[in-house]
Amino acid sequence: MFSWTKPRAATVGGPDDVDADLAHPSAITGTVTALRENPRKPGRYAVHLDGKSVAIVNAAFLHNSGIRVGTVIDEGAGDRLLLAARKLEAFDRAAAALGRRARSAHELERWLLQRGFDRADVTDAVQRLTELGAIDDSQFARAFARSRALGKGMSRRRLQQELARRGVDRPMADAAIAEVLEEESVDERALLEQAARKKLAVLQGQEPDVVKRRLYGYLVRRGYAAEDIGAVLRSLLAK
Repeated sequence: MFSWTKPRAATVGGPDDVDADLAHPSAITGTVTALRENPRKPGRYAVHLDGKSVAIVNAAFLHNSGIRVGTVIDEGAGDRLLLAARKLEAFDRAAAALGRRARSAHELERWLLQRGFDRADVTDAVQRLTELGAIDDSQFARAFARSRALGKGMSRRRLQQELARRGVDRPMADAAIAEVLEEESVDERALLEQAARKKLAVLQGQEPDVVKRRLYGYLVRRGYAAEDIGAVLRSLLAK
């Protein structure tokens, strides 16, 4: 016989889905009646006990644990099976999230926790992906700074704030920002003027007071100092 807890985290879709939640180990016992590889995800096997799919694990776990068709799973082995499945799901979900867009380690941890994964499994998944080079906060910070500075005209201060929100430590963020601004041969005044001109083009045709107010607010939200904004506005709006 086997049992499991009520689902909390989503499981991998497909014909070999487990019928149980992998959020917490529970008493699972029985005889292994099938090991079915997911055709869409080579190396991922659904373990069937007494004809019922109960967990998805990788080939390495099956090899190391000695589980094969006919193996009798007692409670201890059942807990280890679910623990391995739980950690694998956290890793796979994390890897898939990184495939959609780059994230810092902190962002990925928060994303997984919000989806019901246990902190220990989240930590393990992020650590493995970091060791594999899939997570690199330094590289992430440089790419983020380049994109937001050149594409959205964010100031150094705003970039620092945004990277801090994403869990990148201050020394690493500062180094990334400085490197990007040096590589692109830009300074904050140039970024400020570029952002102001771009927004001003969008505001053309509106009342002068409206243009000034909206342009000022836009630049403030990008982290520029009030005195610098004032100087640029006086220059642009006087023309």
